[in-house]
Amino acid sequence: QVQLVESGGGLVQAGDSLRLSCDASGRTFNSYSMAWFRQSPGKEREFVAAINWSGANTYYEDSVKGRFIISRDNAKNTVYLQMNSLKPEDTAVYYCAAKRGGGTYYSAYSYWGQGTQVTVSS
Repeated sequence: QVQLVESGGGLVQAGDSLRLSCDASGRTFNSYSMAWFRQSPGKEREFVAAINWSGANTYYEDSVKGRFIISRDNAKNTVYLQMNSLKPEDTAVYYCAAKRGGGTYYSAYSYWGQGTQVTVSS
């Protein structure tokens, strides 16, 4: 079991960059697959990016591919989402998620953070 806390959200202009962090408690962090999801008003929660336990494999939603980068530092128990070339449609609450082991990269996550708001203005 892990506890997840997101940070780094805020208000930025279109074209700007922002880095989100997800700090995880627990000594078994390096056994977990991690992901970022987002949800905006009136829409379902959407998969954004995922990374396997070692950081060797990453996966991205098509709309963010080439702009966002997910990474992890197991020594620091931290997962990052580097967001570049932000667009107004990226505005959402971003959630960090974790699950033990592998499986489908886009679903079935067991642990969730509280979320951090990202707002991108025109």
